[in-house]
Amino acid sequence: MKALAVDAMNTFYGPSHILFDLSFHVDESEVVTLLGRNGAGKTTIIRSIMGLTPPSSGVIKFRENVISGLKPHQIFREGIKIVPQGRGVFPALSVEENLRLAMFQASLTDPVEELEKAFAMFPVLQERRRQKGGSLSGGELQMLAISRALLGKTDLILMDEPSEGLAPLIIQNIQEKIVAIKREGTTIILAEQNAQMALEVGDRHYIIDKGRIEFEGTGDTIRENEEVKKVYLGIGKR
Repeated sequence: MKALAVDAMNTFYGPSHILFDLSFHVDESEVVTLLGRNGAGKTTIIRSIMGLTPPSSGVIKFRENVISGLKPHQIFREGIKIVPQGRGVFPALSVEENLRLAMFQASLTDPVEELEKAFAMFPVLQERRRQKGGSLSGGELQMLAISRALLGKTDLILMDEPSEGLAPLIIQNIQEKIVAIKREGTTIILAEQNAQMALEVGDRHYIIDKGRIEFEGTGDTIRENEEVKKVYLGIGKR
């Protein structure tokens, strides 16, 4: 069953045409990745789905309901959350205050239980609960950003470059958490420049180039296609 369906989406930044007639879908409880070089249009896809950069044309449906044209807060209430590039953590607030602010936006019935769920997934956040967001490491910031997105009703998470700037061991940890979130039944769209990580966690992959989908397939399909890896991902045989 399709969780999200995008049909003929076009998005502009001012006069600049960024996304061209994009059509793709994501099934329930699936991890789908958007792969491509920097500037390919991955972030714009995430922003378009969330309503932050509304498409100029096309239809986006979430569980058969049209969400294109809705405001970001309305899309949020549908159970669609975003983990933005750069994490978007409030640096002057503590870890717990960042989480509690997200809880307020999510209109939770049991904030204490939700807070404990966040700390159970990322125990280091409990250790840092009084620490200011601005003093956290890059990995801890990413953990906090993911935890915020899981608070309350969360059916689809849009992750934008979660591995950016992180050490390999931290990337491995984030990768494991993405798999764990999927096992709980949450659908994930992952925009990621780290092809190795994306191919490990994703069920299916769309390769984006210059605002268009150039290739779709499984991880094995991409690994076996040297031309696709070289032309669109900048990786290949050594």
